[in-house]
Amino acid sequence: MNLNRKFREIPLWLAFLPILILVIFLSVNVFVFPDALGGPNQIALLLSAGVAGLIAWSLGFSWHKLQEGILQSIHSSMSAILILLIIGALAGTWMVSGIVPTMIYYGLKILHPSYFLVASCVICSLISLATGSSWSTVATVGVALLGVGNALGINEGITAGAIISGAYFGDKISPLSDTTNLAPAMAGTDLFTHIRYMTLTTIPTLAITLIIFTVIGLSTNFHVSKSGVDNLLHAIENKFFISPILFLVPIVVIVLIVKKVDALPALLIGSLLGALFAIIFQAPIIKEISGISNNYFKASYSTFFQSMSFKTSIDTGNATINDLLTTKGMHGMLNTIWLIVCAMTFGGIMEASGMLQKITDTIVKKAKSTGSLISSTALTCIFFNATASDQYLAIVVPGKMFAKTFNKRGLAPENLSRTLEDSGTVTSVLFPWNTCGATQASVLGVATGSYWMYCFFNLISPIMTIIFGIFQIKIKKLKIDEQIKSSSD
Repeated sequence: MNLNRKFREIPLWLAFLPILILVIFLSVNVFVFPDALGGPNQIALLLSAGVAGLIAWSLGFSWHKLQEGILQSIHSSMSAILILLIIGALAGTWMVSGIVPTMIYYGLKILHPSYFLVASCVICSLISLATGSSWSTVATVGVALLGVGNALGINEGITAGAIISGAYFGDKISPLSDTTNLAPAMAGTDLFTHIRYMTLTTIPTLAITLIIFTVIGLSTNFHVSKSGVDNLLHAIENKFFISPILFLVPIVVIVLIVKKVDALPALLIGSLLGALFAIIFQAPIIKEISGISNNYFKASYSTFFQSMSFKTSIDTGNATINDLLTTKGMHGMLNTIWLIVCAMTFGGIMEASGMLQKITDTIVKKAKSTGSLISSTALTCIFFNATASDQYLAIVVPGKMFAKTFNKRGLAPENLSRTLEDSGTVTSVLFPWNTCGATQASVLGVATGSYWMYCFFNLISPIMTIIFGIFQIKIKKLKIDEQIKSSSD
């Protein structure tokens, strides 16, 4: 039986039914479970995939066909999964080596009362760029900066907006971020091409954000006691060897990225260099983590494998810094990988059964131009953040929905990956029922309704990508041979 005919026979409401059920599950999970990402959302994805499978079966699709769709979907994310594991290892060695603590140290040094808001945004940008995690940035340095802002008498919503804007800049553009790896995997491009193309919209957005916070800061008169910040600085410098020489490792990774070295070897080299610098410069840390003081070779070997594999904590005597200097290694990435596999299972059945195609065709019929297609994609990402309550789904599902359409229109996949991140990654924190919004509001103690209007970076990003689409700014086209190859794949 002709598969395309089955696609056309699927009623739109029936194609939307698995997504509706998924939205209901995920929305309930946010309120029932403290950490819905720890398993409940994965189960919700699998149950919704089961519903999609039953609908597909009722339409005449065989399990073999659906299973092929699942396997192909998971296979498309394998590169991102492998990179996530390497990222876990890199996060561990960069922490133990003092690279990330050094970035935090010098970032805190630039604080000045008149430029507190813009400095907070920059500090969180640097830390999130180094760690690839908006959540850990907000939960640690972000909390400290909020306390300083409160001491200055600055509205906590504005301070939270500056912190979140910076944190999500790094989360959006860092090669260490899971969403930065997920978006190109969904669109069909590579990590570094995605990052380079994404800077075209991200850098102007950050520049506008920093200008806004600078104006707000310069128009406010205040005085501040920096004792809290000084305590953080002392805790870091008393525990680690702090020196600009540690920046050599990130510089090497950046050079590799510029030279277009593939992500896996580039990040692996960064991980190994981090371990080497830890052995050279952080002997006390090596001994503390390993618990071995009489054999440095054995201590180094133990710390090397532990920091790359498992949770590693460093006690500085300061609770705030202790939270920041805790990494989970490759093991800490398994939960995200579990979520990705479950999401790809759901997406695989939706795609193999033609349900995504039905939804996409309905939307695309109304998107005649490139600008309207990019706008539709961006709004779909925001829709999933608002309804599905999960940042990853806001990237995965629209990515699956629009990938073929972008190709048919002759648009390079980096156009799609950029749109997914400009709209899916950053808007998740703006909804109180989204896992990101609920988490950040809880961590900072500031209601989402109090800070969302000050998250200028998060608000401007989707607008920027829509403007680029409407006015045909830096919209890369596929070459004819690339389009033919992509269609055949």
